Amino acid sequence: MGDDSMSENRFYVLGVKVSLVNMRMALSAIRQWILDKTSAYVCVAGVHGVMECQRDKRLMEIFNRAGMVTPDGMPLVWLGKLKGHSFMDRVYGPDLLLAVCKDSIETGYKHFFFGGTQENNKKLVDSLCAQFHGIKIVGAFAPPFRASTPEEDEDIIRKINNSGADIVWVGLSTPKQEYWMASHTGKLNAKILIGIGAAFDFVSGIKKQAPYWMQRSGLEWFYRLITEPKRLWKRYLINNPVFLWLVFLESLGLRRNKK
Repeated sequence: MGDDSMSENRFYVLGVKVSLVNMRMALSAIRQWILDKTSAYVCVAGVHGVMECQRDKRLMEIFNRAGMVTPDGMPLVWLGKLKGHSFMDRVYGPDLLLAVCKDSIETGYKHFFFGGTQENNKKLVDSLCAQFHGIKIVGAFAPPFRASTPEEDEDIIRKINNSGADIVWVGLSTPKQEYWMASHTGKLNAKILIGIGAAFDFVSGIKKQAPYWMQRSGLEWFYRLITEPKRLWKRYLINNPVFLWLVFLESLGLRRNKK
């Protein structure tokens, strides 16, 4: 799925194939896929996503079939650089959304947003329209906080297809958004699906982002932990140490994964 070069230029992190990209390369790939009418979905991967894949092999397969798996967190960037890929840089979900929206002023891409709530989606669309004059946003849909019925799913597919969207942004959080993208690729006329999790809330201003220095130093997790401790304590206080331990074992050859 996606072009061959993007599929091949990856490295393994605990079995997850992370793309060797920076923002410029990610934008170029998305442009090329739309130009070639190639269907692809994009996963943004941080420590949380990689650790979810350790518990769910089907999810790992979904990540590894993606057209691109961007390094959403700095630990993945650092691991890539340690392997000699100096050009690699963070392709963070909120930044990717803003970069593609800016690019679409020139290209004319049409955007559809799937996820969030109706109220929050309005704030997101208003924010993007204020930042990018002339942007083509053709729809936004907030699904129910439960599994959709087959009838509801058909209605969602029809709404998106009737919108004429080129790109569908999916904000359901991991692993829901990856499962949704994998199951809807080929059913939607939109060629590109991009799962960006909490980026809807960050870009709309509903949630505050960590200061830039914390993002670049790998401390964003700490900022998010202190702002949402009840929801995120397990993700960061359990996942992060286990991730570091597993990567250490893998580096010593004591944990077997493809490289």
